[in-house]
Amino acid sequence: MDFTLLASLAAIHIIALISPGPDFAIIVKMASQQSRQAAVACALGIAIAILIHTLLSLLGISLMIRQSPLAYTLVQCIGVSYLAWMGFQALKSALSRFKSIAASTEQPTQASAADKHNTVSFGIFKGFKIGLLTNLLNPKALIFFITLFTVLITPEVNLITKIAATTLLFSLSLIWFSLLALVLSKPLIQAKLLSVSHIIDLLVGIIFIGVSATIAVSLINDF
Repeated sequence: MDFTLLASLAAIHIIALISPGPDFAIIVKMASQQSRQAAVACALGIAIAILIHTLLSLLGISLMIRQSPLAYTLVQCIGVSYLAWMGFQALKSALSRFKSIAASTEQPTQASAADKHNTVSFGIFKGFKIGLLTNLLNPKALIFFITLFTVLITPEVNLITKIAATTLLFSLSLIWFSLLALVLSKPLIQAKLLSVSHIIDLLVGIIFIGVSATIAVSLINDF
């Protein structure tokens, strides 16, 4: 087993995990506005998506998709559409909450009722699905793993090291995002985050739409 290779993979992946992006943004949103169970399920969904990306890269399927103009364009279009839709939903929620805050200065009771109405509770399965799709449909994640495995996981790397690498990336992802979900969903922290949920939704919307716009511009330039 190549421990040097595994250490390099771990270091690169940890940097990617803690960097702000759609995965980080959706965990913050889920942990601050949903139940702890839904937030942890979202974390598991992201980790499973990373596991899928890892396996696709190891099997060479991701590289085949990248090298096929039609397949890669289709993947990008699906990813852009999903991320843009998630961003729009977050901005829509932020706008609704901003209106509720503005209305609270004149009609506190009605504003409070409206704010509760606008808050939709997610179950465990919904949380898992959101986490899974957020990472799985992000074309940037596809490129990241293709690059990572093309450079570091060469054909000479033995099977045991590949299995260890797959387990390592999945475990690091699950630990990091689960830790975020557990910490941010603590009652005291969640209460504070809920008070600025409109700001969180606004930032989440900007991140998702920003990523989708970047991918869309790249897609247009390719044509």
